[in-house]
Amino acid sequence: FFVVLVVLILFSCAFSIHANTLSSTESLTISRNLTIVSPGKIFELGFFKPSTRPRWYLGIWYKKIPERTYVWVANRDTPLSNSVGTLKISDGNLVILDHSNIPIWSTNTKGDVRSPIVAELLDTGNLVIRYFNNNSQVFLWQSFDFPTDTLLPEMKLGWDRKTGLNRFLRSYKSSNDPTSGSFSYKLETGVYSEFFMLAKNSPVYRTGPWNGIQFIGMPEMRKSDYVIYNFTENNEEVSFTFLMTSQNTYSRLKLSDKGEFERFTWIPTSSQWSLSWSSPKDQCDVYDLCGPYSYCDINTSPICHCIQGFEPKFPEWKLIDAAGGCVRRTPLNCGKDRFLPLKQMKLPDTKTVIVDRKIGMKDCKKRCLT
Repeated sequence: FFVVLVVLILFSCAFSIHANTLSSTESLTISRNLTIVSPGKIFELGFFKPSTRPRWYLGIWYKKIPERTYVWVANRDTPLSNSVGTLKISDGNLVILDHSNIPIWSTNTKGDVRSPIVAELLDTGNLVIRYFNNNSQVFLWQSFDFPTDTLLPEMKLGWDRKTGLNRFLRSYKSSNDPTSGSFSYKLETGVYSEFFMLAKNSPVYRTGPWNGIQFIGMPEMRKSDYVIYNFTENNEEVSFTFLMTSQNTYSRLKLSDKGEFERFTWIPTSSQWSLSWSSPKDQCDVYDLCGPYSYCDINTSPICHCIQGFEPKFPEWKLIDAAGGCVRRTPLNCGKDRFLPLKQMKLPDTKTVIVDRKIGMKDCKKRCLT
């Protein structure tokens, strides 16, 4: 009886781990299939293999949702090539070791390694590294600073001006391949900050600047009873985030491998994700589709039009090749020219504009015509 009892105790210890933390004396391995679960059992961290290909990743997914939905991947561009892999704390860092005990991914933190540290999975879906005896919100490292293709509530996209960190989304290569894909979603700062979607570093979509409630080119972001969008711009950061008014509602923003920025909400009654909105929403959202001095109207054919006082630069305009845009019919005559109000328009790309926030509309008009 004593021998059997000892064996059972040893067996239990080998497969036990604290619910939401990983200490320097513990590890996760693919073979043991152990995971870390956040305190409220909302998110789970562990190894996974998304397809039949021999590639293993460390990721975070929703614990309670039956449809496995990954929200973060650590080693997306350095997968394990077989089912031998280990996650552990080494020299103050979280590291993933392959079958030869060679690190293939690391958090690369620079802290006091003489102090014990612990990795913890929070109910927000944030994987953090902190000192063992410090439960404050001061983290040595956090996964929220290194997004994959998904923005969760309380995550931030944009620039940390103190550290120079740029947090942006990068799409999957394909729906079941988390390797870095072709599309990225980044905040461009300037006179007016706005998000750009890039395809291999070329802009394909932009949101327009923030108007205090939403990005002006994204009317789909209009105020909701259960989601709050927030844009912050000060000396310390320029960032976008969102919050849920009910913690029982799961919602996420995702950059798809097709180049679509989407918001999904989990519907428990139907056990599926519901697409709330998607951008770009139509062809008029394509970046620079109609060229300079033009506007796009999705309800007309062709959809590109010159603004008043301008005409197509090339005859191909009617052949739906409007890249050349429009040119003035007559040269400028500053003594007779006037401004034409254009309503319900997305502001043009503001990278080259000059803005003086101290003057009003009348003074701005005078300065432009001088």
